[in-house]
Amino acid sequence: MSDEDKRAGMPEGLQGLLEQAQGMQKRLAEVQSELARRTAVGEAGGGMVRVTVNGRNEVLRVEIEPEVIDREEREMLQDLVVAATNAAMQTAAEMVAREMGKVTGGLNIPGLT
Repeated sequence: MSDEDKRAGMPEGLQGLLEQAQGMQKRLAEVQSELARRTAVGEAGGGMVRVTVNGRNEVLRVEIEPEVIDREEREMLQDLVVAATNAAMQTAAEMVAREMGKVTGGLNIPGLT
């Protein structure tokens, strides 16, 4: 029995709801694909360390200004990288939530962000 045959026996309202859900699912997949291409940047140390992540929370790039690189300040540099990474991840999470909210109409659907 095809999906069309199954839907033929459904009440109109339920069929419409199913079609809406399928449309939303398709749009969500498109948005997730788009978000994978979008980036967010986090900075620390007044921009001396910058981390770029994508909408999938993958670190794409770490940029460190040469004047920050000092063997004796290694721990500070590590802290700056962590801070910049966390800032980028937070920015990316906000971007994802904003874009997904456009599709879901603000509904909080577990597992989408």
